[in-house]
Amino acid sequence: MTSDNLPVIRKIGVIGAGNWGTALADLLASKGLFVKIWGYEEEVVASINEKHENPLYLKNFKLSPNLKATSSLEEIAFQSEMLLSVVPSHFTREVLRKIVPYLSKAPYFVSATKGIEEDSLKMMHSVAEEILPKEVFNNYAAISGPSFANEVIRRMPTAVTGAAYLPQVQRVVQETFGAPYFRIYSSSDVAGVEVGGAIKNVIALAAGISDGLGFGHSTRAALITRGLAEISRLGTKIGANPFTLSGLSGMGDLILTATGDLSRNRTVGLRLGRGEKLEEILKDMRMVAEGVRTSYAVYKLSKTLDVEMPISEKVYRILYEGLEPKEAVMVLMGRSPKAEI
Repeated sequence: MTSDNLPVIRKIGVIGAGNWGTALADLLASKGLFVKIWGYEEEVVASINEKHENPLYLKNFKLSPNLKATSSLEEIAFQSEMLLSVVPSHFTREVLRKIVPYLSKAPYFVSATKGIEEDSLKMMHSVAEEILPKEVFNNYAAISGPSFANEVIRRMPTAVTGAAYLPQVQRVVQETFGAPYFRIYSSSDVAGVEVGGAIKNVIALAAGISDGLGFGHSTRAALITRGLAEISRLGTKIGANPFTLSGLSGMGDLILTATGDLSRNRTVGLRLGRGEKLEEILKDMRMVAEGVRTSYAVYKLSKTLDVEMPISEKVYRILYEGLEPKEAVMVLMGRSPKAEI
């Protein structure tokens, strides 16, 4: 225990060896913690253990020698004091089901996944609540905010939000992940942190499409601002605090993802705007652009909850119904005049 009676976390299991999972695992291992990361690809597991590198997702970066990898979920779950889930949203339910039988205690459970489950239209905390034992879900937290894996692993100053229902869990997350270059702000608004992190990917697609069409900074700024209004409308409908959505995990993450050259979602949008087909774009990408799947879930959720989200709807129609990007812009600009607030 620390001086204020917080438990000291020493053993952490990271589920998902993509670029973000690897960057966070390296951060934790660099603090001297015992960290083991689960990877699906055998070559990734072998390379992390033998060369301290992730050749598929984070090339040319040396990882902490404290970081070990495994292809066994049982090994990850057993005896871990904290589990960090960084798998894509469409795999989360399956992976959680697989680890539950191996939990030997009630670890802290942190989700860094940004997305919405397509079939159930649920955020990750709701999926976790269905599957995890109650004593584990009580220790649930979500981390989200403006953060690129390639920058975090290079120790660039980064600030994110860590949300949990219980104050002690918030503080444990801050203590465990906090580093001189990685600052965690606490929050109790789990829903707000997760909805901001999910829907910003859809708006980033729209911003990329705008850039691909050759429009300027004014267009992009309008999309980001009105996109944030859509995130806020849906977020408050599901119980999020609107102030959360103007913070790091809402506005901050949206600005980064809609403007940054390292953003996979903006890149997909950029190529769509230039006339490429979605199928061809996705064939070229090893890493998941969550916004493609999330746009489907957001569209369905907005209709279910009767929330007006015109930008998100047009992204959905471009991706799934073949709407031409230029036509989508004309429809959005031709909508009847309204008050901003």
